[in-house]
Amino acid sequence: METVKGPDRKEETLERMVGLYQLPLLRLCYAYLHDEELAKDAVQETFIKAYRNLGSFRRDASERTWLSRIAINTCKDMRRTAWFRHVDRNITPDMLPEAAAPTDEHHESLTVAVMNLPVKLREAALLCWLQGMTYDEAADTLGITHQAVGSRLNRARKKLRCALEGRDDHDPA
Repeated sequence: METVKGPDRKEETLERMVGLYQLPLLRLCYAYLHDEELAKDAVQETFIKAYRNLGSFRRDASERTWLSRIAINTCKDMRRTAWFRHVDRNITPDMLPEAAAPTDEHHESLTVAVMNLPVKLREAALLCWLQGMTYDEAADTLGITHQAVGSRLNRARKKLRCALEGRDDHDPA
C-alpha cells in the first residue's frame, strides 16, 4: 500500500522556505513599502502565493530568486493601490526590522541614501547588496540582463556617492 506524500512534502517545503527566507524577504519588502506592518503582510502574501504555486515552480532559478520575485511583485501590487500613494512613508534606519549589526552614523546615512534611490536602482542594490544575490540571480529576479544589473548598480553607486558627499548631481566621470 502506497502512502501519499504530496501535501506533507509541500508543507515541509514551505516551512523550510519560511525558516530560511522570512527575514530577508521582510527586509526586502520593508525597503519597498517603508512600513513594517505592510512588509509583514507582503511577506505573508508571498508565502501564500509560493505555496499555491509550488507545484509549478520549475527550479529554473533558485528558491531565493523565485521568492524574491514574488515578493517584489507583491510589493509593487501593494504600492499601486490608491490609498498607498496618499500615505506619508518617510523611512529612518531605526525603523528597519531587526538590524543585522549595530549601526554607526555613516551606516545610517548610507541606508537612508539607498532607500531614496530610484526604484530600479534600489531593486538592484537591495538584491545584490542586502540579499547577497549574484548579478545572475538578481537579473533572473528582476527579469533583466546581467549587464543591466551591473549598469544599475554602477548608477546606484554614483548616486550614493553624490548623496553622501552632499552634492545634488554627480560628475559624469
